[in-house]
Amino acid sequence: MMGLIRDLYSWFALNLTVGWLAILAGLLTGAGVGLLFHDEDWLGGYGSWRRRMLRLAHVAMVGTGLLNLTFSLTARTIPFTELRLAASQLIMASALLVTGAVLMPLVCLLSAWRKGMRHLFFIPVTCLVVAVACLLLALPASLAPSLFEDVP
Repeated sequence: MMGLIRDLYSWFALNLTVGWLAILAGLLTGAGVGLLFHDEDWLGGYGSWRRRMLRLAHVAMVGTGLLNLTFSLTARTIPFTELRLAASQLIMASALLVTGAVLMPLVCLLSAWRKGMRHLFFIPVTCLVVAVACLLLALPASLAPSLFEDVP
């Protein structure tokens, strides 16, 4: 069992690292792109498709980074006795969150380059939605109290 927990904690550490790297990338991208925002006509103006997709890529980096951080911290709250039962869901959630953190900004950038690439958004969105669903399935009942029980 300790080997399994060690493996799970390596996945959680990966999400922690990917989370902070994605946030750093988002901040650096925002700073870099922000240097050119003063030009109203840059990339076709503020409301242009390309400029919107660049802004979305920057926000997606920070947002998916925060999802990875939150997952890592949340998964660590699951009691050891429950981890064995939830291992497959947690590994799946971890891998899908990392994949989503890479693919979401990438699809945004590809869409800025070629508008037809927007049809690929279903891939990172599906990864992130399934990851959150896996995490919710993995949470033990002790962490998610019933809405129907009496609260003092």
